[in-house]
Amino acid sequence: LIEFATGDISSKHLALLGVLIALNAVIRLLGAGTAGIETAFFLIILGAFVFGSGFGFILGASSILVSALLTGGIGPWLPFQMMGAALVGLGAGLIPRSKRRWLQNTWLIGYSVLASFVYGGLMTMWNWPYLAGVGTQLSYVPGDALLSNLTRFIQYEIVTGGLVWDLGRAITTSALILLTGTALTATLRRAATRAGVGREL
Repeated sequence: LIEFATGDISSKHLALLGVLIALNAVIRLLGAGTAGIETAFFLIILGAFVFGSGFGFILGASSILVSALLTGGIGPWLPFQMMGAALVGLGAGLIPRSKRRWLQNTWLIGYSVLASFVYGGLMTMWNWPYLAGVGTQLSYVPGDALLSNLTRFIQYEIVTGGLVWDLGRAITTSALILLTGTALTATLRRAATRAGVGREL
């Protein structure tokens, strides 16, 4: 609403945003994070790359929300998933642009890998203090040194298999961007040009 009120997102932006949210919500049904297969991130990243960070933030959060409504995946994890995906979109809008296709794909895939692990870490972090319990070697210790808690968190990620799921997410997202990135980015740019919106190259 703030983006629309300030003019950063126009009615044409909203129309494109609605189409991409609906499309991405359906695409996510193919994986939805099962066994680390996440099919929604590549469109969030490419959409944000073409249309900007604000657009990507809304696309990320709304895609996860609509997908959850379609699948009944509503629970205490949903706000964290929405914010995590929104931050992925926010960061993707800051990816440098290049006229060299190989360099652009390198930036996109590199960001996809980084975002996949950061998102996975955030998703694990919100439930880590509750699921690890109190008094174990993997527990969060309030007031303890940052490095000590971070070490226990990484150990918790390893024990629970979180890093394996994050790796699956990174591979899936990178593969989809590698396979569809060039064509889909060109298509989104044409749509942006016709609508008079999007980032400048």
